[in-house]
Amino acid sequence: MSHPLLDKHRDTLDGALSAIATRGYWTPFPEMPSPKLYGETSADDGKRAFEAHLGKRFEFDQPGQTGWHGGEASPYGIALDVSYPVCDPDALISAGLEAMKGWQAVGADGRTGICLEILDRLNKQSFEIAHAVMMTTGQGWMMAFQAGGPHAQDRGLEAVTYAWREQSFVPAETTWEKPQGKNPPLVMKKDFQVVGRGVGLVIGCGTFPTWNTYPGLFAALATGNAVIVKPHSNAILPAAITVRTIRAVLAENGIDPNLVSLCVATQRSVTQKLATHPAVKSVDFTGSNVFGQWLIDNCRQAQVYAELAGVNNIVIDSTDSYKAMLGNLAFTLSLYSGQMCTTSQAIFVPAGGIETEDGHKSYDEFCADLARAVERFLSKPEVAHAVLGAIQSADTAERIDIANSGELGKVVLASQKLDNPEFPNAKVRTPVLLACDAADEKAYMEERFGPISFIVKVADTAAGIALSERVVSVHGALTVGLYSTKQAVIDAMTEATWRGKVALSINLTGGVFVNQSAAFSDYHGTGGNPAANASYADSAFVANRFRVVQRRYHV
Repeated sequence: MSHPLLDKHRDTLDGALSAIATRGYWTPFPEMPSPKLYGETSADDGKRAFEAHLGKRFEFDQPGQTGWHGGEASPYGIALDVSYPVCDPDALISAGLEAMKGWQAVGADGRTGICLEILDRLNKQSFEIAHAVMMTTGQGWMMAFQAGGPHAQDRGLEAVTYAWREQSFVPAETTWEKPQGKNPPLVMKKDFQVVGRGVGLVIGCGTFPTWNTYPGLFAALATGNAVIVKPHSNAILPAAITVRTIRAVLAENGIDPNLVSLCVATQRSVTQKLATHPAVKSVDFTGSNVFGQWLIDNCRQAQVYAELAGVNNIVIDSTDSYKAMLGNLAFTLSLYSGQMCTTSQAIFVPAGGIETEDGHKSYDEFCADLARAVERFLSKPEVAHAVLGAIQSADTAERIDIANSGELGKVVLASQKLDNPEFPNAKVRTPVLLACDAADEKAYMEERFGPISFIVKVADTAAGIALSERVVSVHGALTVGLYSTKQAVIDAMTEATWRGKVALSINLTGGVFVNQSAAFSDYHGTGGNPAANASYADSAFVANRFRVVQRRYHV
């Protein structure tokens, strides 16, 4: 018999199954913060719910609590002063393993239904979560609502859907009958049970604490595992709200809520000890190459799904929509002050310039035109603050200052500090554009996270394509772009991205940008280059998180 929550959300699951098969546009979670979609009081209710957390302890009834910890600093300069329980990791692991027994008993139907109910509940909390994301990460309001709420929920649902599909391929039982000629056949009954591998650890990042967390969280949960969420030290609140909601839904459905817990670590050594615990069988991580590689090298007992740094790039050969291209690039480089794992950092432009519908544009003209396009796009303060948000970390601000100094290349457009009248203490910086030669690899061939981009002069388009492929293969990338009016160039770039195993966007001039990724349609990362060893999401992202255990007997 199907689980009642699976029956309740069957239409959502069926829609998601169809979407991952057809890869067209689909979502059950509206991305616009409209009162018609979320309720007339939803915006005010969500803001009040967020404000109710400020200056208080975020209560959890988790095992092994040893104290309280907080310290999140808002990039917008407001006081958060939320403190969270610090719990002994061993106690969280033990409680999670114990809770897995009940989670196993509800079967794949029950697990899927409960996960769908959790996502539905989180969607109803989108405004509360959006405020928490905005004030801890520095995202602008609209991005915080969309990426922190509905789009993150889409990614969680996508993981649940793949998990359901992979588990549904395993039959519960079968009768095995082998003919024996003149003798009676051999007959056996065989049962097959999908079981979780153990505890899943999800290590959050400071810029997208829900969008980058939900895929691993729900992939591990839906496949039968306990999950410990270890948030970034400056973006705990969105994770805490999420975990609290998950625990509430679990308890309402007779599941031990300690199946999912929050681990607030005061030191990296705590995270390292947790990640290498024998009971931890999967680790999801988004962040720096240094710690990501440490996890890959040291978590031998677990499958590590890591999204690391990369050098996203664009090759510009020619265009028949020059102004639209510049506008698209200006938005791409400005969105959330470049603090996205998909933002383009290196733009490869032929030394001889490019052909456009407005005639030939030299390399220098392109540099100047792109700088003017960014300035024009950000000329209205209300647009600038909505798009740029605020700088999340001091490290990013320092990188901007270094780029502004001219140390890394000729400054085509200097980064400016902007004053946000709504948040006087917000750290707001506009993009910096640098011009350099292809030979200046030390400047552009490493990720410089933030609103820092290089316009790299290459010999010609072919050299740009070859350089793009080398950057992807050696340093990794999640996104690559191309602008060209020539099919032969498009074909050459396409083949280069097949070899480099990276997503390609071609001639984007409208309302879609290279640093955006749509759930159910776009594969975020391929797992095929150094920027990430997994994709959000595909069958490989979920299938290794469970095992099939059989029993057989004669009948």
